[in-house]
Amino acid sequence: MMFTGIIEAASQVVSLVKKENLFVLAVKKPAAFNDVRIGDSIANDGVCLTVTSIKNGCFYFDLMKETLDATTLKHWKAGGVVNLERALKAESRIGGHFVTGHVDAIGVISDVRTLTNYVEYRISIPKALMRYVVPKGSVAVDGISLTVGEVKKKWFAVYFIPHTLAVTGIGSRVPGDKVNIETDLLAKYILKSKG
Repeated sequence: MMFTGIIEAASQVVSLVKKENLFVLAVKKPAAFNDVRIGDSIANDGVCLTVTSIKNGCFYFDLMKETLDATTLKHWKAGGVVNLERALKAESRIGGHFVTGHVDAIGVISDVRTLTNYVEYRISIPKALMRYVVPKGSVAVDGISLTVGEVKKKWFAVYFIPHTLAVTGIGSRVPGDKVNIETDLLAKYILKSKG
């Protein structure tokens, strides 16, 4: 599956229930997602998940332990806001960048700075991933396609305009909160090809 990082809806976590060998996540179905069928993929805060059931106005997703361990999903509670994006169609415009929905790491918001007409978030990630984060490059934060601003040894900065803050769940995040990070797919392939 492939996504673009352009969030289509901010929805709400309904429940996260433990069952034998998996967890079941229920997310409120946005009105615009009427074309979604069982088996379709939806990015939930940047995590590619398969719809296993649709009932009672909710999408249901089965989560393995590995998914919970590698993402912020294990911290989700009923009522929390989640960014949703349906999988990219071949004929779609790519408004963001290529996002796979495979989270590289959990980042930590180290600072939030509110400035005139935008908000700067500074995010710390594991040192090994910083090689894929470059100024003017792309990164997905909770599934949102963003351009990287400043890059330091221990953190990088991304900037949010009022529109993005209004239509996604990122505006409620504060320093210390954890976010799903997917670094730029193209940067990974380029660095891999160089050995």
